[in-house]
Amino acid sequence: MTTEIKVPVLPESVADATVATWHVQVGDKVSRDQVLVDIETDKVVLEVQAVVDGVITEISQAEGATVLGEQVIAILTEGDASAEVSAPAAAKPAAAAKSVPAATAVKVIDIIVPVLPESVADATVATWHVATGDTVSVDQNLVDIETDKVVLEVVAQDNGVIGKIIHVEGDTVLGSQVIGQLNAGATASAPAATSEDAISSDELASPSVRRLMTEKGLTAANVTGTGKGGRISKEDVEAAANKPAPAPAAKPAAAPVAQDLGERTQKRVPMTRLRKTIAKRLLEAKNSTAMLTTFNEVNMKPIMDLRKQYKDLFEKTHDTRLGFMSFYVKAVTEALKRFPAVNASIDGDDIVYHNFFDISIAVSTPRGLVTPVLRDADQLGMAAIENGIRDLAIKGRDGKLSIEDMTGGNFTITNGGVFGSLLSTPILNLPQAAILGMHKIQDRPMAVDGKVEILPMMYLALSYDHRLIDGKESVGFLVAIKDLLEDPTRLLLDI
Repeated sequence: MTTEIKVPVLPESVADATVATWHVQVGDKVSRDQVLVDIETDKVVLEVQAVVDGVITEISQAEGATVLGEQVIAILTEGDASAEVSAPAAAKPAAAAKSVPAATAVKVIDIIVPVLPESVADATVATWHVATGDTVSVDQNLVDIETDKVVLEVVAQDNGVIGKIIHVEGDTVLGSQVIGQLNAGATASAPAATSEDAISSDELASPSVRRLMTEKGLTAANVTGTGKGGRISKEDVEAAANKPAPAPAAKPAAAPVAQDLGERTQKRVPMTRLRKTIAKRLLEAKNSTAMLTTFNEVNMKPIMDLRKQYKDLFEKTHDTRLGFMSFYVKAVTEALKRFPAVNASIDGDDIVYHNFFDISIAVSTPRGLVTPVLRDADQLGMAAIENGIRDLAIKGRDGKLSIEDMTGGNFTITNGGVFGSLLSTPILNLPQAAILGMHKIQDRPMAVDGKVEILPMMYLALSYDHRLIDGKESVGFLVAIKDLLEDPTRLLLDI
């Protein structure tokens, strides 16, 4: 048995109405008293509810269509969904709707921004890897979402066709926000209609909204619709009417840059969210801390001799190469144990002393410098440290670092020596209290026991927050690292 879904009786003063929002689609099961559609008049929005349980088998009036009182706008079939259903007629009530089996109905899946951590307010749509109409497969990466710390991948939940892209590259979005739609089960040769059919400019607004735009002297081109499918509401019209007129552009004081360049060219690109965050944090570190830097130098010959002697056996035993970073991390961890203030941080008027050793490792990526965290470094052996740093570097290069990889860290190590830096002053990685800069290993003549020897020397730089760490502690900490690196046997003997 079928039941007609009709527009409610309209008051005498209301000539017609508009189908505002369908809450169901053809093929959906509905229950009695469930709201099926909103009908908008000049004054109010009327809800049309299901009078019985059943299945929506036909929708003859799509969203935006102008309808009259008691006009039939859909058909509800009582019972199961075994009956055939009809596709929407897209505002053509006189045309017969085509019937398709319910089993072939295409499901529209929202493409949603992943849930963001509490410390991340919003994100940016970085890169769409697909376009509207593209065929995609399950688990295929559709779009990259860039946060202040990491890039998140959004994958397809099913096979189908991209039906709509709501937010384009560069848009700022929130967690769990819908940014596109996937027609699951559709094919590129015969894609199903999305949950919102295309509408003409005349259908962007209801009669009451069009009348209000006329009163305000506005057209659809002057108003940005925030409703489904870009439909315009009264609030949109009021916002556009109250929007202040743009100030006239100031005349440039000088000739345009393009004329000054002549035949030369330049390219202007927006700063990425990650780069903006890096800039903000670096400025904050310089402006909100009493940052000083102390220097020392270390003879790397003992470690280089040790690596030369055992690197082949180490790689054969642990299936990883023996680098310098494992020595640096071990030395830093031991020095942090001796100087707890360097492993602390300031939180308001409190000093937080950390009884664990999470070391941030500065990693250069195509998107900028990031500092993923090596957890519980004091509990890791040399091989585990080398593997951990390698995994973080690979994740950073491939854009696979997670929020968890980036969160926390009590002390940072940055190695500018890999790029050839001989000496630098690293900037604090807030809220940490100190950062150690390693540099290029370079042969230099050194005085040893009254004789001049050529030794592989490296400068160390420790930047620290003087509000928390005194000069005595900073110098003692750096000297402890120097002693441990120049005599790596101390790392094994814990002396």
